[in-house]
Amino acid sequence: MAVEGLGHREAEVLVAALDGWAFTRDGDAIGRTFEFANFSQAFAFMTQVAMIAEQQDHHPEWSNVYNKVQIELTTHDANGLSMRDMKMARAIEGLLA
Repeated sequence: MAVEGLGHREAEVLVAALDGWAFTRDGDAIGRTFEFANFSQAFAFMTQVAMIAEQQDHHPEWSNVYNKVQIELTTHDANGLSMRDMKMARAIEGLLA
């Protein structure tokens, strides 16, 4: 099932409201790097993100090196960004509050 993508102007407004997220892949994705005190905290964060991803059935592209977690969100069914990415980014930010 296709997901409706966001227009560029709409995506700009929504990304501007997120803390630390920026466009990647020529605007077809958003990304952010999170830094923690150590590997254990980074891994715990990834575990929490994984639970959100399962609940939302929307999975990030990510990597981890020691205390840093890099996350990129895009909606393949929309060939770019969708509200699913914005909802996931907000939920991830909520973990840090």
